[in-house]
Amino acid sequence: MESNTTARRTEDIALDLLKFVATTANVGAKAAGSAVGFGVPSSAKPEDQVAHLLELYARCREAVEK
Repeated sequence: MESNTTARRTEDIALDLLKFVATTANVGAKAAGSAVGFGVPSSAKPEDQVAHLLELYARCREAVEK
């Protein structure tokens, strides 16, 4: 069983990873075009961008927890 401190640390690391990936890939930016191909189209609705970021955060947590 994980302690609250360990779980919180995992969440923080996943959030930092999300910030790095989102910044690098321009995810959530208004002009979200990325050479890497991870960006959300600029025509995406704000709700779609939020959903994409939440999905990316879940993937980051999964990667950190492995």
